[in-house]
This record gives sequence, structure tokens and C-alpha cells, in this order.
Amino acid sequence: MARTATIRRETAETKIDLALDLDGTGRHDAATGVGFFDHMLTHLAKHGLFDLNVKCEGDLHVDAHHTVEDVGICFGKCLAQGLGDKTGIRRYGSATVPMDETLVTAAVDLSGRPFLVWTADVPNEMLGTFRSSLAEEFWRAASSAGAFNLHVVLHHGKNTHHIIEAIFKAAARALRAATELDPRRTGVPSTNGVL
Repeated sequence: MARTATIRRETAETKIDLALDLDGTGRHDAATGVGFFDHMLTHLAKHGLFDLNVKCEGDLHVDAHHTVEDVGICFGKCLAQGLGDKTGIRRYGSATVPMDETLVTAAVDLSGRPFLVWTADVPNEMLGTFRSSLAEEFWRAASSAGAFNLHVVLHHGKNTHHIIEAIFKAAARALRAATELDPRRTGVPSTNGVL
């Protein structure tokens, strides 16, 4: 059974089309109008081994906030839709990713309960038209809409670009591990039978 999902979401602030294949090869096409964010979405696809297509027209004359947050909402909803009832998944995943002077750990539980713990003191900086604080907003929106626990820990790092890139790579790899099908599992990985 294909674990894919698509969503079209239109508000007064953004118009988004997003397609996700959880069993992809890392193919990606991101066009949000925010260059650094597109760069991070390619890492999400490549390191998660997700096929991800994102088209967004946002109110970038205001700033990039609504674009980033709303794409996070759409990604989370597609993730949940693609997982279905979560039969056979591993459920948990974690990854620690080094990037030069930076080290980040991300841990995921596809529990059906949204929660974000963000232990990452990211320097407040503009990366092109992307304010660094938007990284947390993306993952908060994704975990909330996707109903999963995500813990992000920045162990150390100085370069803002490296920190955010390591966060996206670590979260992508954690999600890849959590969404993978476990050949030994026949049901839902929960003692209560529902996630």
C-alpha cells in the first residue's frame, strides 16, 4: 500500500500544494520563495528518503513567517495521512548529526500526541530572507499538525547555517527511522493498540 499524501491549503496568507511519499528516494522540488528554507526542505527530503514536492505562494512582502509555518502544517498533515493507522511502523527514531563545529540530536515518537522540546539556542540571524527563529516555528507546526513528539538538542555549534542545517538533517533521519516499516511487526507499536 502506497504511503503517500497530498494537500492543498489556501489561506489569506499562503497558498500551498505539498506532496509527500514516505517510501521515496529523496527526490525533491521546493519552491517557497524563501531560498534558505528551500535548501532546508531539500535536506529534509534527501536525508529522510522522502519524495517531497512543495509549492508555496506566501505573503513574503510581510516576511517569511507565514510561509514557513504553513508549510510545516502541511508537511505534518501529509506525514500523518501517509502513515495511516501506523500499522507496522517502528514508531521511534533518533539521529545525531555532526556538521563541522555543530552537533545536533533529534528524537521522534510518532505517538499521535504533538509535543516539541527545543533545546537549541540558535543565534538570531537572517539567512537570506529566512530568520533563524523560523526553524523552530517550522518544526513546532510540523509536530503539532503531524501529532508527533520531537525533541531537538543542540549540543554545541556556532555557525547559524550549520546549526539549522544539522537540525533539519537530524530530524529528517529520525523521521526516516520512525516511519520505516518493521518486518517483524504485525500491528501497531503500542500496548493499547492505537497511535
